[in-house]
Amino acid sequence: MATYQYPLLFHRQRLNPLLLRTTLCSDFNNKQSSSSSTTIKIPGSNSPQVNFKTFGPCKLGISRFPDFDYNADGGSGFGSAKPGPADGEVLVEFDVERLFIPPLSSTTTRFLGLPLPPFLKIDIAPELLRGTIDPKTGKVDLMFRARFCFTAGDIYKPPPLLVETNLTSEKPKGNIREGQGKRLDDEGNCKLVGVARVESIDDAFLNTFLSLPTECIAVLNARITFSTEEQIED
Repeated sequence: MATYQYPLLFHRQRLNPLLLRTTLCSDFNNKQSSSSSTTIKIPGSNSPQVNFKTFGPCKLGISRFPDFDYNADGGSGFGSAKPGPADGEVLVEFDVERLFIPPLSSTTTRFLGLPLPPFLKIDIAPELLRGTIDPKTGKVDLMFRARFCFTAGDIYKPPPLLVETNLTSEKPKGNIREGQGKRLDDEGNCKLVGVARVESIDDAFLNTFLSLPTECIAVLNARITFSTEEQIED
């Protein structure tokens, strides 16, 4: 099977293996009619590294409140990838110790056009980010679990909210929340949307204020790329 040379995205160096820094996926909407596809060859235990970056603008919402305008620029994560059970599918899993998502604060978040009060901050502590990428279509499904930790200065610190959702490039829909994602393009850019149920916590004020249990939504603009020395074969 002949090795396909991708223009611009690939560069072969003399006496060195093929260096890859690109995505496995092409935009399904723009290239649905294309008959070619790529699959990654991973011999032995050598796994490529998957890179995850977030950038603005994004949105976060809970209950029936208007969405927060959220700038996730600077978020990043690293993990491994391997072939999945379906033909051409790629399984990815990110190292949560190296996964950073910017907190909601006065510098990153606005509500109804105004920045959050300086004393209010919501840290995001990731616990899980893994799932599948389909190279043929650009479809992304990543299971995400994190704790959202509220603080209001030194005065108020309720128990964290546990959020578990499927961040997808498709169209998730809950009972009161829904959104539309966007599949990976040639540069790895995508829009991931997750809708989740948030259970009540041991804090009467926050339960009442947020109408817990309720639904929340996350809309993240992201870029997913792969770095490997293995070859991509057509």
